[in-house]
Amino acid sequence: VYLLFQALRQISQRTISTASRRQLENKVSENQKLFQADNGLPVHLKGGAKDSLLYRTTAGLTLFGTMYTVYYLLVSSMPKKPN
Repeated sequence: VYLLFQALRQISQRTISTASRRQLENKVSENQKLFQADNGLPVHLKGGAKDSLLYRTTAGLTLFGTMYTVYYLLVSSMPKKPN
């Protein structure tokens, strides 16, 4: 058990120490300009088509869920018919 633990520790250290690190470009200032621009759009839609699609999908699912809930509340509130 000890040898297994030692081997696992050695493999994990080797993987962490030899992992290559990618340098990512800092895009914060670009995003600040995009979201602070006065173009008449609400902030949740300034990201473009992807944000618009996400917003419309969320709104549609919310509307569907609300209607579904109201329907089942109405069905549940009606007395059952005797057979």
